Amino acid sequence: MSRSGLSRRALIAGAGAAVVGWNTAARSWAAEPGTQIAELPLLDGTVTLQGEGLERFRGDFGHLVTAAPRAVLRPGSVLDVQKTIAFAHRHRIPVAVNGQSGDAAVVGQGGLESHSNYGQANPRGGIAIDARGLDKIVSIRPGQAVVEAGATWAQLTDAGLAQGWVPPCLTDYLHLSVGGTLSVGGIGGAVQHHGMQVDTVRELEVVTGTGELVTASRERNRELFEAVLAGGGQAGIIVRATLALVAVRERSTVFTLAYDDLDAYLADQERVLADGRFDLQVGNVVRSADGRRWRYTAELVAYGQAGRAVDREALLAGLNPVAGETSVVEQSWREYAFRVDAFAGYLRAAGLWGLAKPWLSLFLPASGARAFMEEAARVLTAADLGAGLLLFYPYARQRVKAPLAVLPQEAVGWHFDLLAFPGPGADTAGMLERNRRLYERAVELGGKRYLIGAVPGMTGADWQRHYGELWERVERAKRRFDPAGILTPGQGIHNT
Repeated sequence: MSRSGLSRRALIAGAGAAVVGWNTAARSWAAEPGTQIAELPLLDGTVTLQGEGLERFRGDFGHLVTAAPRAVLRPGSVLDVQKTIAFAHRHRIPVAVNGQSGDAAVVGQGGLESHSNYGQANPRGGIAIDARGLDKIVSIRPGQAVVEAGATWAQLTDAGLAQGWVPPCLTDYLHLSVGGTLSVGGIGGAVQHHGMQVDTVRELEVVTGTGELVTASRERNRELFEAVLAGGGQAGIIVRATLALVAVRERSTVFTLAYDDLDAYLADQERVLADGRFDLQVGNVVRSADGRRWRYTAELVAYGQAGRAVDREALLAGLNPVAGETSVVEQSWREYAFRVDAFAGYLRAAGLWGLAKPWLSLFLPASGARAFMEEAARVLTAADLGAGLLLFYPYARQRVKAPLAVLPQEAVGWHFDLLAFPGPGADTAGMLERNRRLYERAVELGGKRYLIGAVPGMTGADWQRHYGELWERVERAKRRFDPAGILTPGQGIHNT
């Protein structure tokens, strides 16, 4: 290849124009031309090989795993992603997309980051693709949006809200990339009605592990479509998504119910799930006022139009929370959707956002939810939770259609989500060991893990056990769509 193969727009930050490409023998970037040098392709965007632009991709939101990539691509087009992955495929260089998302408080201040928790988006010394290079809202029309994968759910929500349409299922924190959450599932309080975010996808544009751009849906290239949704980035890189939208209702009436008795909490939450009386349904495990025990709170939301009050008495009928402790708050739809922003601001101000966060995210069958929660409550301390949250709420399995969003087999399950923000000096290693023990106990009860979170020591046998009868399907998709095995090695699914 000639030296003209390196675009002037792709000059390597901090290394100068002398950098030519990849030394196939030494498996490193080369600064001089030679017979064993494979030049980078012509690109619309930029590639960074050293300096701060590379270092900030070393870690992620969890601050538990650090490993600098060899290069960072900031794509100027989808074609850049294709060319880079094709190049990486030929030379067996690992590649992973990094969402580089965050809210308005950190945009432009160097605070954008991967919102993976345990190195899942780290290419392990390969090429990181900065998703912010593809972050456009392409179009919004009644019932549907087309977005690039680096756009955040916050961007989409506000753009859609301006036209009266919003995503049917949102995560609690909205400043996450669309492609990132679709790669793991994307769960939120509307899962009881709409499934996960992957269940709202109508069509995808995907770059496979060979650099091929493929349009995929349930009707077209379905194998790839289903392998990518909640697939952990193993079969392809999402670059664009067509998503369902629903008409917004302007008001949110938020009910918070307190429980001291676990059985009463489980029964009421499953009753609400069965009759579908609320539009959103989540729940938290919190410390009691005296700090001596755990309590349970159900957070239930009813949407309505402005000027029309919801029937509070009917919504609360038959439920048995602690008397006199139910609160009801009226908010706009947007106020509730963006409710976590203020909490994130507090965590940053308190210096907790940048500390290690050994999160644990699990799905439990209803038959084992009580036993697991009781055992977890005995193990967990206030220090384990820190300033964070412990979510615990039910879902209906039939609402989740994406095959690789792996859940327990029972019709009703419970989501256990330890979103810890421990303080300075916390025993992170001990917390990771605790996560492993709780994960093993969940598996004994028929539970599954969510692909986010920190479960140390996952082996090939663990992943086969996780996927169960789907394992051959997962392996077949990997062989077909990523034959060199370069995509998203940080998940550890195929390379343990």
